[in-house]
Amino acid sequence: MSVATQGYTREEIRQFVHEYYLQPHGSKSVWLASRSVADWTFRQWRKMVFEGDLDRTLIPRDHGDMARTHGERSALERARAKEIADHQSEVEQLKGRIRELEGTNDALGKAIGLLHGLNVPEPDAKPTNDTKSS
Repeated sequence: MSVATQGYTREEIRQFVHEYYLQPHGSKSVWLASRSVADWTFRQWRKMVFEGDLDRTLIPRDHGDMARTHGERSALERARAKEIADHQSEVEQLKGRIRELEGTNDALGKAIGLLHGLNVPEPDAKPTNDTKSS
């Protein structure tokens, strides 16, 4: 069965459904009402995202036991949100490490440039002035 997207893109629908499942228990209906999307439309979008084909705006027929429960969907969304948060923190750590390494690289490049600019040979070993008694 084909579903109307009412001017929303696939990504907007997917994000909308995921945000719905991240809402605390008891506040989902208020949240949905504040978004001015009809309950029937949201139910179709939910089926499209979790069990259907959002790219082709198709939802499957109801197969009873094969459909996920609301609790399973909420658990999947919490796991997805945690995974995204972990990924974002890892990305930020890696960006910090990149900035650190780029700073080190710049400092080394400047030091090498100064050495080439001075064109000073390396210092020789210090001569020893020890006089040995014979």
